[in-house]
Amino acid sequence: MATKQAIKPLLRLNPLHSAPSRSIGLARRNLSIFSHRPSSPQLQLSRALIKPSLTRYTFQQPFRRSYADYVAPKPKRKIRTTLRWLWRFTYLGVIGFLGYTGYTIYLLRTPSEQEEVDASKKTLVILGTGWGAVSLLKKLDTENYNVIVISPRNFFLFTPLLPSCTTGTIEHRSIMEPIRNILRHKKAQVKYYEAEATKIDHQKKVVYINDDSEIKGDTSSTEVPYDMLVVGVGAENATFGIPGVREHSCFLKEVADAQRIRKRIMDCVETASFKDQSPEERKRLLHMVVVGGGPTGVEFAGELQDFFEQDLKKWVPEIVDNFHVTLIEALPNVLPMFSKQLIDYTENAFKEESITIKTKTMVKNVTDKTIEAEFTRPDGTKEKEVIPYGLLVWATGNTLRPVVKDLMSQIPAQKDSRRGLAVNEYLVVNGTENIWAVGDCAIANYAPTAQVASQEGAFLARLFNSLAKTETINAELAKLSAEQAKATSDERTRILNNIKALQRQLRRVKQIGPFEYSHQGSLAYIGHDKAVADITWLSGNIASGGTITYWFWKSAYVNMCFSTRNRALVLLDWVKSYIFGRDVSRE
Repeated sequence: MATKQAIKPLLRLNPLHSAPSRSIGLARRNLSIFSHRPSSPQLQLSRALIKPSLTRYTFQQPFRRSYADYVAPKPKRKIRTTLRWLWRFTYLGVIGFLGYTGYTIYLLRTPSEQEEVDASKKTLVILGTGWGAVSLLKKLDTENYNVIVISPRNFFLFTPLLPSCTTGTIEHRSIMEPIRNILRHKKAQVKYYEAEATKIDHQKKVVYINDDSEIKGDTSSTEVPYDMLVVGVGAENATFGIPGVREHSCFLKEVADAQRIRKRIMDCVETASFKDQSPEERKRLLHMVVVGGGPTGVEFAGELQDFFEQDLKKWVPEIVDNFHVTLIEALPNVLPMFSKQLIDYTENAFKEESITIKTKTMVKNVTDKTIEAEFTRPDGTKEKEVIPYGLLVWATGNTLRPVVKDLMSQIPAQKDSRRGLAVNEYLVVNGTENIWAVGDCAIANYAPTAQVASQEGAFLARLFNSLAKTETINAELAKLSAEQAKATSDERTRILNNIKALQRQLRRVKQIGPFEYSHQGSLAYIGHDKAVADITWLSGNIASGGTITYWFWKSAYVNMCFSTRNRALVLLDWVKSYIFGRDVSRE
């Protein structure tokens, strides 16, 4: 009894019989302790009791090792493995992206051979190289027609980023895509004439064109016959008959406008810094006025203020106290196509950036140094104001081009139209059968935006491709109908089956419906690395503003650029202006 009681404490210290997973080390350590102590009857007995248990555990260990000696993997090892695989996937993704980009650039640089022009096919003449015309060309199967493009501008301009060109954030050639690059990648040859359409005779089906370039050949005016005509010449800047606007203001619609504004900004800055310039004159020269509270005017005002805050005040510190930007809008608020929440956000952001907003203000007269305006007070009374300025940018309103006005005067069905060519649901000009209109020169009950024009061009491409397939199928049906009249009974069955198949295909081709505009949303940059977005999502809208929206604005515009070349150049320009700043030299 005494011996058992002496053993119990040892068993409690080394409970091998109840927890074999505590390994042999504990028993061996206890045995080593015993070996250093003086021998006694109790210790000898304890060794005798422990030894068989240790021997039994030693034999059972190989069978229990997978359970008893299992050690769970450490969390650090899992994290290290995850990071290693993540790096491998990233590495492979970068290689794949570079390979795809290189292959895309190779395809852009090496166009394939094109089919020759077939004189038996219809002639499709496209006027313009804007959003509607280029969207049409991009998706049109040119092998079905003899396509001729006429425009005084031999490139496509990505106009949403044009305000960034005025301050040097983006170079103008980064948002230009040569029209010949687009046409050269089509399956069949497409002719291009750099000329302006001066008149359209829809009775004779002829377009009269004129070469307005500085270098002229022996022939500078000619006519181009057509079977089908698409008018996509856009619109001009509207001055609303206000005296002095066209003579003293800068527009923002073409590349030349952006270059002129950029030169004028630096001209005002350098002239204001001239020796012995009076404080009043310096303040006038550094007052930049923008007329028009739409996306173009708002984005230009934001870009101009960024240019001042990030670059001009560093290199020309003497203008800090006098530089000022003012935005004038005739409506009660800016960005009328956006939600009320985003309008308030934009106006508050402009106040933080020290941009003055004058709403309910109408310009009445413009001189070389001042603007005469009339604004409406909250009580409804009107008051006149004289605003001195150094730079005036007119970013509001569109009006018809002379060639469109002339065409409307020839068509009786257009006599009640004032804002452009009235079209039906298939974009056919009312009063004609073979003339279509897209973009700002057409009235389709939608806002005159690039988004609308682009969708109209894509719709016409589907329509023309469908018409070509319809004509091809009808020709095959006529041929089979003549063959089955002379065929034997067995051949007639085969021919009738082919006719039925073609008729089913014809019904599918003719299923194209009228044009329906799908609004994807609106974006606008408001300066200080902020933007506003009113995006259509499912059955509702998402309105957001701030820095995150600014990055969304950038990614959306880069994705909307026409080619991989444009995207790469725009991204490089952004990086360059962020690292080195904008250029403050005057061209």
